[in-house]
Amino acid sequence: MAEIEKRKLSSSSSSSSTTSTLILQFAPLQSLVDEGFWRRLSSLKLDTLGIDQSPINITGFYAPCSHAQVSNHLTLLAESLPPEVGEQSSDGTIVRGNRNRCPVPGILYNTNTLESFHALDKQSLLKAEAKKIWEDIHSGKAEEDSSVLLRFLLISFADLKKWSFHYWFAFPALVLDPAATLIDIRPASHCFSLEEGESLSAACNEWRNSSLTADVPFFLISITNSCATIRPLRDWKTCQGDDKKLLFGFYDPCHLPNNPGWPLRNFLALISSRWNLEKVRFLCYREKHGLADLGFSLVGEALIPVPQGWNDPEFIPNAVGWEVNRGKKIPRCITLANSMDPTRLAIAAADLNLKLMRWRALPSLNLNMLSTTKCLLLGAGTLGCQVARMLMAWGVRKITLLDSGKVAMSNPLRQSLYTFDDCINGGDLKAEAAVKSLKRIFPAVEAEAIVMAIPMPGHPVPTQEEDGVLEDCRRLQDLIASHDAIFLLTDTRESRWLPSLFCANANKIAITAALGFDSYLVMRHGAGPLCFPPDIRNGAEDDLSVSMDNLSTQDTRGRLGCYFCNDVVAPIDSTSNRTLDQQCTVTRPGLAPIASSLAVELLVGILHHPDGMCAAAEIATSSSSGSIEQPLGILPHQIRGSISQFSQMTLVGHSSSSCTACCNTVVSEYRKRGMQFVLEAINHPTYLEDITGLTELMKSASAFDLGWDNETDDENDAEM
Repeated sequence: MAEIEKRKLSSSSSSSSTTSTLILQFAPLQSLVDEGFWRRLSSLKLDTLGIDQSPINITGFYAPCSHAQVSNHLTLLAESLPPEVGEQSSDGTIVRGNRNRCPVPGILYNTNTLESFHALDKQSLLKAEAKKIWEDIHSGKAEEDSSVLLRFLLISFADLKKWSFHYWFAFPALVLDPAATLIDIRPASHCFSLEEGESLSAACNEWRNSSLTADVPFFLISITNSCATIRPLRDWKTCQGDDKKLLFGFYDPCHLPNNPGWPLRNFLALISSRWNLEKVRFLCYREKHGLADLGFSLVGEALIPVPQGWNDPEFIPNAVGWEVNRGKKIPRCITLANSMDPTRLAIAAADLNLKLMRWRALPSLNLNMLSTTKCLLLGAGTLGCQVARMLMAWGVRKITLLDSGKVAMSNPLRQSLYTFDDCINGGDLKAEAAVKSLKRIFPAVEAEAIVMAIPMPGHPVPTQEEDGVLEDCRRLQDLIASHDAIFLLTDTRESRWLPSLFCANANKIAITAALGFDSYLVMRHGAGPLCFPPDIRNGAEDDLSVSMDNLSTQDTRGRLGCYFCNDVVAPIDSTSNRTLDQQCTVTRPGLAPIASSLAVELLVGILHHPDGMCAAAEIATSSSSGSIEQPLGILPHQIRGSISQFSQMTLVGHSSSSCTACCNTVVSEYRKRGMQFVLEAINHPTYLEDITGLTELMKSASAFDLGWDNETDDENDAEM
């Protein structure tokens, strides 16, 4: 409990008045600062105050003690600071509170440096505040607004680099010299008749429940003919009368059974200097469960000798009141780095939407799983930028972007992580610029940039460059092995082949997003062929590709296909001998955000499905909706959409036994020969067709002359 100023009083055991006189001792007021106050002060310092050290009017709050073992504190909250410093009133006028938050005017001196904080003339500051109380008493202001008797002072230094706050409270109290002496103090229930006690309790409850007086901490109590009446201090004259018992009541924050709280000190100063009383009875008002408790409240009687010099109009009493910290008169320091650091605040704010989703919509949402899932984005272009943003929105924190290109002048308008500054001087590397942008958006993201090109079939490698290309292959293989989900977001078909192979071999979640001019494809690759039991592995791979009839059914017994399962040729060079519009990904601007969002939603669905990447494919129907088992809804295999038709459909495609990227033959051959297999596939595109049986299939097909016209379709399908 707070330090008792001089010596502890012995309790009164008899019902009669104590004959010995003791110096009246008060339990010092204690402070409590809510974290919201420091947050608000930090914002004011950064956005408004700057280096301005002018005093700031603030408001503290306190209430009568309501616990037999714990005293109430004077509390500072976020609303203790003014909305705008420039709008504060010069006279310290405060907004009224409520019955549980009685407002008290205070003043804050916030310094710019720790040295300035320690160098403040604390005695002069305390005396200046005590002078205000003295003047309020003599001007009559204290009778109109009794809260000014509790004026307080706060000095502080906010170290916003370390998010630590040095501070010290003072609760100025005018010193009575000579000191007041205590005649008697006991529970209030021992001081009144039954009728008087009931009337006083009712009057106190009425005072506390009135919107006009609930937060007025000092008041007068007159008891006439066993009837108690409570009045404000300004009604002093009307409370006079020989037949009246008069008490001076105040909201007592102290819980001690034999000592009044700190607010009584200045109240006695007012009584002595304003009304010239030398003997007073006071009520230390305390509560239980929000109602007056006369067994907990105290009634005391004290003598107030005429203080020396108080008759001199120029006299200002001495004052005490600096708060004691662990028995010493030293300031306090609190460190809030864990909760106030902007990065930590950003994390809390970023996760707010996801946490609220768990309240009702998605109670099973696993935020920890999302935050620890490692995602590798192959391509940091239009799709890569959007996917990265959507991943962060879903709570994914570990993102690696791989790209070898530089930011071009045409990129920022379509690729959301880049600005004009990334384009100048030849352009920054996309992967690095994207990572910087992600960290500016959300400092807590664990983003990494990988600058490298993906080796591709149909792009032969000169002998002198083979070692470098093979090193890139190994590096890509290691990256895929170290991540949980891989997004294929590159510009060309052939650049997706090697990642598809590595994902099938390592059984990693792989999601492809590809764009045409006005259409898009988003799909999840099936599990690797060597990860399925033989009966499933070979079940649906007998057919070269899935017929359109199968695509419209829910026959999901076999392994799902990858991006290349419906191809009848190996991937080749798709950029050479092409016009500019054929080399570039020419699409309607709205496609990338749509496809990217669907790709990320697909990943979240996979992660939350009990079967993970092995989950059977589902298609949308008119009755499709989320369920208890799958609150996120269906988990499709492919999503194909058309902007020109504003349409979207979900399809299912099973794996092909002749797929050049994920079939059992290709993955087994890769496991046998390793990087030499990859190098041969890169330098000799027909090699993949030969080992998968596509070459024989083409020969068989050419034996049938159906007499069709040899028309060609030159449609640009660079990504579809």
